[in-house]
Amino acid sequence: MLTLTLAIAATHAVILAILAGNMLYLRKWSGMAPLRSLPALSVLIPARNEETNLQRLLPSLLSQNYPRFEVIVYDDASEDQTWEVIQSFYDERLKPLRGSGPPSGWVGKVHALFQATRYATGELYLFLDADAQLEDQDALRRLVQRFDTLPEDSVLTGLTRLRGRGKLLVSLVPNAILSGLPWFLVRALRLKSLGALNGQCWMIPAEMYHQHEPHQALPDEVLEDVRIGRYLKGCGITPMMVDVQSEISVFMYTDFGEAWRGFLKNTYLILGGTPITFALLILLFLIIYVLAPFVSPWFLLSLYAIKGCSDRISGFPLWVTLLAPISYILGAVLGIHSAISHWTGNVWWKERTVGR
Repeated sequence: MLTLTLAIAATHAVILAILAGNMLYLRKWSGMAPLRSLPALSVLIPARNEETNLQRLLPSLLSQNYPRFEVIVYDDASEDQTWEVIQSFYDERLKPLRGSGPPSGWVGKVHALFQATRYATGELYLFLDADAQLEDQDALRRLVQRFDTLPEDSVLTGLTRLRGRGKLLVSLVPNAILSGLPWFLVRALRLKSLGALNGQCWMIPAEMYHQHEPHQALPDEVLEDVRIGRYLKGCGITPMMVDVQSEISVFMYTDFGEAWRGFLKNTYLILGGTPITFALLILLFLIIYVLAPFVSPWFLLSLYAIKGCSDRISGFPLWVTLLAPISYILGAVLGIHSAISHWTGNVWWKERTVGR
């Protein structure tokens, strides 16, 4: 019992140290460079059954005070009114593309973004999910200014403001981003496993993108953002997390049920994606986040500290933090459900099967 207590205490201490380091890291890279000229920008958006989200995102994009940019939306064989919504915006900067679905060996989102890059003309690419929204008319300008402060061999990946429903689950996303990866060590260490992207928002120079063609290199990855981050890290390009919450909000889910179904597709993959790795990681998760308070009440306080730090950074309300133990229990149940769903081939998203 003493050994378990010491192990949990050491793990919680490491997690809190990672959180503290990441807080300083985000503050360090929160500046904006004064630009003499703004590069031509291509905003690339995959869309499948996104009629509601695009009515929020496209107006926020087309109202931007940015001199040279285009918006390329790839409709991935939507079954709702997505195509009609795109066409309802009459703007020469908007370039709608329509596909008939991904070919064999490709995941829909990866294929959609790859196709969008075939038509992009900008010097800089910004990849955005369709459920995003820009916060004000200068958001694009500030994003490019933030990107310009980064070292040349970098890609920007954004910590976005997460809105919408299902907060007890959704709050685990920034919690994992901020406590699971020491971003302050990503540049210093050559480990490929330290690379990752947030697929909701990332930015890369067009020349660098086409030199490595990450979507073409990883056509069948459901967890494409993490895999692309690692792929680019292996190519000598450093993903750098930047706090862009004042620029971009993401409305991930409309209710708890949708959030649960959405996370089913990738939670198993985040936890290793193989039975052995999953078993080890879910056991570790259960010990550190679910069972720890039963070992010692002091661990309940450290759990609140861990969740409270990430919730404050990412702007979640206090009630979400107060229910942190429930969030972690839900996360464990979700992980097991996701694993079973993948093993039985019963994972669906956007009316398509997901996984192999």
